Amino acid sequence: MSTIVERVDARLTRTLTPGRRLALQRPRTLALGFLSLHAVFLIALLPTILTGRVLGDLPLYRTWAELGLEHGFWQGIDTVWVYPIGAMLPIAFAGIAGPLLYQLLWFLMTAALNGVAVGALTDWGRRRGGYKSAWYWLLASFLLSPVGLLRLEGLTAPLVIVGLVLLARRPIVAAAVLTLATWIKVWPAAVFLAVVTVSPRRRTVVLTGAVVSAGVAASVWLLGGVQYLTGFVTEQTDRTLQLEAPITTPWVWLATLGQHDTVIYENFAIATREVSGPGTGLVASLMTPVMFAAIAAIFVLMVIAHRWQADTAQLLLLGSLALVGAFIVFNKVGSPQYMLWLVPIVAVGVGRSWSVWRVPAMLMLAISALTTLVFPIFYLPLIDGDLFSLLLLTARNTLLIVLLGWTVMALAQLVWAAPRRAAVAPARRALPVSQGRIEG
Repeated sequence: MSTIVERVDARLTRTLTPGRRLALQRPRTLALGFLSLHAVFLIALLPTILTGRVLGDLPLYRTWAELGLEHGFWQGIDTVWVYPIGAMLPIAFAGIAGPLLYQLLWFLMTAALNGVAVGALTDWGRRRGGYKSAWYWLLASFLLSPVGLLRLEGLTAPLVIVGLVLLARRPIVAAAVLTLATWIKVWPAAVFLAVVTVSPRRRTVVLTGAVVSAGVAASVWLLGGVQYLTGFVTEQTDRTLQLEAPITTPWVWLATLGQHDTVIYENFAIATREVSGPGTGLVASLMTPVMFAAIAAIFVLMVIAHRWQADTAQLLLLGSLALVGAFIVFNKVGSPQYMLWLVPIVAVGVGRSWSVWRVPAMLMLAISALTTLVFPIFYLPLIDGDLFSLLLLTARNTLLIVLLGWTVMALAQLVWAAPRRAAVAPARRALPVSQGRIEG
């Protein structure tokens, strides 16, 4: 894997001459790239916008918005809901101009938050090292556009970028943004856990997160829906193995090869494709404890590395990527938008050090491309047992496992290297200045 990445990296280096690199680091070039990409998105969505239709998950979002805005029946307040209550903010906001403009307002929200993320990565054009991150984020956004433009992850992913970038300089703002993102979709909680584990400003982060969460809970209580505040947790526990989850892949192969008691079927209640076969019930029941065991093991690695004074920024990003990766690889549920949980962390890491993050960066681009090929392009053939579509899904899920393995190994290396670094530091401080320079 490292050899392949090195070859691709070498080709990119030859392609991007010094002049081209300098051009890509100009604010005007980045702004033009951002506007061009989102103009392409808008043109692609224009037929849908002009006819007042919606795509992806937006038909469901629009129905929920109409129920609340027109009939006063709110998901998460008047009934149990699959999402945290904060998700209703963007869902309802996109409906304030009426159902016919829902797709347009959702696109504008996504584009605005993408713009804020690009601005944060580059410190609004002042941080040259952030341009690589910004271009990487735009490329990944293009590859994952079918889900990024049409699902809630398209909003939470740029929020996580902003939270990670602002953490060192403005921890209160960063913690508030990450907490808000978590109340929209649960996955940023993994990033929040990494922040609390290693950040020197953890008290500020925890207090800010608690204040924001208390405000959310108080608002729901005043609206009379406090009994449904944590309903999204129980709504997820009853699900079985979903088609795209990495753990489900062996049973998808059995179904495709005609195993008579293994089938792919639609769960109409939650509009997903699931797989049933020998042992699927047992595996589904085991995956949640296995997932939390993996998360606990990663958490222990992070604590050890932190106590041995590993590099805080690197540990935070690697820990976030490992926690989120474990949440995907060991989850019985799998969806294409989950890839947008990983990309923000990798994008921030790319801006920190390309040499360190080039392997996960290349892996994520391949994973993103394969994800879009699986859904929506070859999704229907996959359901019908098409072998090529299944090979695409298998390759994508295999790369997810490879990415998690790389991340855990990188975390372990931080743990192994930290004691040696701690032992060398006092010796270096004891050397005469001239000798210290020679040895360094």
